Amino acid sequence: MGEKLLEINNLKVVVEGKEILKGVNLAINKGEIHVIMGPNGAGKSTLANVIMGNPTYEVTDGEIIFQGELINELEVDKRAKKGIFLSFQYPEEIPGITVENFLRTAKAAVTGEEQGFFQFRKLLLEKMAMLDMKEEYAERYLNHGFSGGEKKKNEILQMAILEPVLAILDETDSGLDIDAIRIVTEGIKKFASEENAFLIITHYNRILDYLDADYVHILMDGRIVKSGDIYLAKEIEESGFTALEGVHNG
Repeated sequence: MGEKLLEINNLKVVVEGKEILKGVNLAINKGEIHVIMGPNGAGKSTLANVIMGNPTYEVTDGEIIFQGELINELEVDKRAKKGIFLSFQYPEEIPGITVENFLRTAKAAVTGEEQGFFQFRKLLLEKMAMLDMKEEYAERYLNHGFSGGEKKKNEILQMAILEPVLAILDETDSGLDIDAIRIVTEGIKKFASEENAFLIITHYNRILDYLDADYVHILMDGRIVKSGDIYLAKEIEESGFTALEGVHNG
């Protein structure tokens, strides 16, 4: 078992006056891949945003501890510098900024170090080759005219460049064909190590066909109602989330 990376205790969160998370408990160690599943509106994306520090979400109770430090009050950019990364469910299109420029700026912001052009280019091409991405991709405007699969690949590329300690992928597999899912999961596998961890939020099981997750958690009505291994996901696939309604173990 790796060193404890993230610990969430009794987390309660309100959005626009409505309680969305109602006491979430979760612990993630280095070297682990965790998957959170649940029906729409269960609070999955809320959890991802709150770990990242999105100010739209109000934490009313509980604590988020990252690498032994309470980070409830920490701003988003400071969390990013500590090594937390969140990929978006719907990435923004930014015309006028190339993928390469965006990633170089992001890397400089997170590391606090200026990124030399040639040195960064070498790193970028290396990571792109790892993800089967063509070189000319780096010159395209960020997400502009990208297909769903290309946007997701770009998120994985961003993760590979920033090398976070905790990568949170929110619905990375939604709207992807099997080939794109395979590329995303290959990217995760290549990047996963004993020094980092993943929290993957998904509505589907398809990503689990390609990924060896250590833990699967079911989030329903603002709480994690059941945790298990990959077989829990299979169980959900057969009987649906409704079979778990009324079950609470945390």
